[in-house]
Amino acid sequence: MRPEAPGPLLAIEDLHVEIAGRRGRTVHALDGVSLDLAPGEALGIVGESGCGKTMTALSVLGLLPGGGRITAGHIRFDGHDLATAPEPVLRDVRGHTIGMVFQDPLTSLNPTMTIGAQVAEPLLLHTGASRAEARERAEEMLRLVGMPRPAERMTNYPHQLSGGMRQRVAIAMALICEPRLLIADEPTTALDVTTQAQILELIDELRDRLGMALILVTHDLGVIARRVDRVAVMYGGKVAEQAAVHDLFAAPRHRYTRALLAALPERAAGAGQPLATIPGLPPALDTPPAGCRFAPRCGFATDACRTAEPELSGGPGTAPGHLFACFHPAEADDTGDPTGPAAAVTARTPAPGGERPAEPETLLRLTDVVKEYALRAGPFARRGTGRGARQVSAVAGISLTVRRGETYGIVGESGCGKSTLGRLVVGLEAPTSGTVRFAGRDVANLRGRELRAHRRDVQLMFQDSYAAMDPRMRVGALLREPLAIQGIGDRAAQRERTGRLLDDVGLPRAAADRYPHEFSGGQRQRLGLARALALDPALIVADEPVSALDVSVQAQILNLMRDLQREKGIGYLFISHDLAVVRHLADTVGVMYLGKLVETGPAEAVLARPLHPYTRGLLDTVNVPDPRAGGGAAALGGETPSAAEPPSGCRFRTRCPRAREVCATTEPPPAEPATPGHRVACHFPLSEVASGVPVS
Repeated sequence: MRPEAPGPLLAIEDLHVEIAGRRGRTVHALDGVSLDLAPGEALGIVGESGCGKTMTALSVLGLLPGGGRITAGHIRFDGHDLATAPEPVLRDVRGHTIGMVFQDPLTSLNPTMTIGAQVAEPLLLHTGASRAEARERAEEMLRLVGMPRPAERMTNYPHQLSGGMRQRVAIAMALICEPRLLIADEPTTALDVTTQAQILELIDELRDRLGMALILVTHDLGVIARRVDRVAVMYGGKVAEQAAVHDLFAAPRHRYTRALLAALPERAAGAGQPLATIPGLPPALDTPPAGCRFAPRCGFATDACRTAEPELSGGPGTAPGHLFACFHPAEADDTGDPTGPAAAVTARTPAPGGERPAEPETLLRLTDVVKEYALRAGPFARRGTGRGARQVSAVAGISLTVRRGETYGIVGESGCGKSTLGRLVVGLEAPTSGTVRFAGRDVANLRGRELRAHRRDVQLMFQDSYAAMDPRMRVGALLREPLAIQGIGDRAAQRERTGRLLDDVGLPRAAADRYPHEFSGGQRQRLGLARALALDPALIVADEPVSALDVSVQAQILNLMRDLQREKGIGYLFISHDLAVVRHLADTVGVMYLGKLVETGPAEAVLARPLHPYTRGLLDTVNVPDPRAGGGAAALGGETPSAAEPPSGCRFRTRCPRAREVCATTEPPPAEPATPGHRVACHFPLSEVASGVPVS
């Protein structure tokens, strides 16, 4: 462990960053950011998309996007001012004394290089190690980050690994030179709760072992609550508030910070109630407003807020180091609306006929659905015969029902079959056996007009809304496309429909003339919802629709989905790894493990009183957004078995602390131990009394 140096390890002082845009526009991405970090300390940076979190991290390493430049300020690290350092100095710092884990490991890894070569590369560049030494150290580092069978993985390519494994590779690359500072930009955004917990525990262990400081950029306030020492809240390219993590969560002073915390699903007023949201949109940083940048969205703003800029400073009764830039800060005992009267949340009045009928119509019925994929040894192996004809059991006998106006939530770890199930429902995959019926029709047998009608009535919201859009098409064309394919209306009617869709998802009609890359992540997710709504579907399969969104935009999307459901009677099959979101939105929940539903029932019953040990393990792993609360531990031990070789009997038995001999020989049938409709497939279910572990 390195000895601690006097003073801060990193000092960012009055940093200004500009990005030259199209048509002479200049984006003021950072405007006077000041932060410091002590040796061994963990600093969390939070805020909405576009607030400057990632730009601050990239500025430290000189990795600004094209057209970006530091116009003023200092970044002092290890005797250098990185804001003015020449490229050779920055190249020596990157990956050597400062490591970085990027948000998307798949795009940050080289698809043409093996995992071993990529992990070893920083050692070869910075330390002069031989190839043999670098390879040995790379395998050791993969073992250190918990990679299963590291020697075997050294020869793999990135596309051959799961998301969690790729994230471990990215961490191994960032840490192989034992840096003094690790910058982690959304390192667990798209990971399920168990993989997320494993990655965060790993970072904590390596911090202790290497004496390393950490900057954690994330929108997940549950992660922030349990993993950092101090927090900086950014808004509009500025630091709005910073404090020790316990002080910030116990008594946030800036109105923006309070609004972010209030938007968490865990803090909803009650089941079926809308989430608190922040009115309006973050400021456009090419033309930032005068005065406080949050003033246009704050119900407490006065004329002074709109003309003068508040300084980042402390206040009476606040803890040392608790700084905020607000003329009208919240008091510690303030329990009113977080952003004042302008933020009052109201649900839309349901349109006539939008109320759910007493006995809702069955939209979707799956009966004993199985989906298997043949594993072939090579391009010349014949499907289903000879060498390499093993089967991947992606979905193994799923039965469920979704009614009109109902939300059915599907939760489980990565690789459990959730997304495959969604593709089966929309008809992108055909089941190996069993039936998928929509409105009484067998989806696998639809042809011609019936298939076209099915594709109109059932829509899919993809997890990555940006990848699902053609980057060469403007938004207006993207939204008109399904209408044109289905032959609905003339061009004028289609344009009008496009405008109404943008109204429905809270985007200006002028957005129709822009391209997907010109929108933030939250805005692109709204566009994904608008496209799914274009044909007035009866059912939307939403595959991780809010996993990459900050809490305020997430609240807006979830409220919008619920409002549209009430107005139009839409059914949702909602696939997510975020248990708090599922509990808020879903009427019914199904918990999947290795292709099977192990527990189903009303959302409140399943997530408050789980009966299956796997469900209980998922809940125990959740990062609760409260530094004083428990949870966030990697409660599920062991490694998920391969779907090509699932365990006999109960598929969860290899990781279950309650497993007995019968679990290995007999598959447990679904049963209702107590509550009607609450079914569990387990030989030794938990008792309802002993299992109460609410997600809040």
